[in-house]
Amino acid sequence: MAILEKLFSVHSSGSSLKREIIGGLTTFMTMSYIIFVQPAVLSACGMNKDAVIVATCVASAIATFLMGILANYPIALAPAMGHNFYFTYVVCIGMGISWQIALGANFISGAIFILLAFFGLREKLVNSVPLSLKNAIAVGIGLLIALIGLEWSGIIVEAPGTLIGLGNLKSPHVLLSLFGILTIGILLTMKVRGAILIGIILNAIIALFIKLTYFQGIIGKPPSIYPTLLKLNIFGALNLNMLGVIFTLFFLDLFDTVGTLIGIGEEAGFVKNGKLPRAKKALLSDAIGTVAGTCLGTSTVTSYIESSTGVAEGARTGLANIVTAAMFLLALLFYPLIKMVSSGITIGESTFYPIISPALVIVGILMIGNVNKIDWSDFTESIPAFLTIIIMSFSFSITEGIAFGFISYTILKFIKRRFKEIPLLISIFSLLFILRYIFLK
Repeated sequence: MAILEKLFSVHSSGSSLKREIIGGLTTFMTMSYIIFVQPAVLSACGMNKDAVIVATCVASAIATFLMGILANYPIALAPAMGHNFYFTYVVCIGMGISWQIALGANFISGAIFILLAFFGLREKLVNSVPLSLKNAIAVGIGLLIALIGLEWSGIIVEAPGTLIGLGNLKSPHVLLSLFGILTIGILLTMKVRGAILIGIILNAIIALFIKLTYFQGIIGKPPSIYPTLLKLNIFGALNLNMLGVIFTLFFLDLFDTVGTLIGIGEEAGFVKNGKLPRAKKALLSDAIGTVAGTCLGTSTVTSYIESSTGVAEGARTGLANIVTAAMFLLALLFYPLIKMVSSGITIGESTFYPIISPALVIVGILMIGNVNKIDWSDFTESIPAFLTIIIMSFSFSITEGIAFGFISYTILKFIKRRFKEIPLLISIFSLLFILRYIFLK
């Protein structure tokens, strides 16, 4: 225990061994879907499904472990949703680029990240974000997580004319999701530790009884990683035609990571005097994760917003990340069990995840409290904050929310001639965002 305290400062961080373990398990449970979603997406461009499963687990474990050891944060990492679709459907299928060259481009993007992490540029960016936007990013991520949870539960569905609408509340998967939300809510109200994890376990048990998921065993033999291991083509990515791809991968990873670190950092109370301690080490862990992932055979690895579920359970140190990393490796052995918990129900063209979706909705509730920290009386602060929140959640993109926030913040402060309140890096990235929308969107 003394060793753990020396490495992670568990008690001095206001946590405990039990909270860290529960937090790490909860984070894994809510993000374990990536183990099955990632191979489904990347296989569309010709990558071997089984190899991608192994690459995803190993890359996630490496990056999550590094985040825990180097930065001592309970922020887990895995291949990013959205980035994987860009990799497959835009770069490989849309542009006709082989997945080997696309991985090479991803490697170059990650390598640039490592260099920038050493120079501290990304750390300076994290600390340059104004307090109002830091809080707005946290709220926006909370709403985004909640929206994902509501869609995965079937409570909110696609609707013609209005884009989204209320789902069929009589459907078994919707009823199970509602039960999960109510159960976790009651447990939180009663201040029960491990409320989210307990809710997931109860939902899994009920899902078994009503046949929304099926017991498929406990232990299974891990598949081979050979079909994707070190198959990236770096030299093939070193041409002018790939510059736009590398830049886009770089840009997406940069702001998704920054947004997640700020959002979870605010929620967990890590941000002190507007700055995130050890941001450089956190960003370095993220960058190394991406490089390792491309070598193993998976797309961009980044910090996961689902880590907020572990934070909500009380995790405050990197020890929770060690638990999460271990679970990613164990998942290769306990593949059938993990598949049962994170399995989805496909109805038509939609897939629902009633076991884990309630946890995401609850986390959205917990994160939205940061809205009280925004100065709504100052329009140069409130308008950018609102745009950050609303664009992030409605566009399904952390990066786009940050872009709208940065651009509007810079313009409004400039018009009011409050030049000293515009951090140099924010104005530079505002210009880069505008150029991106003009030439790359």
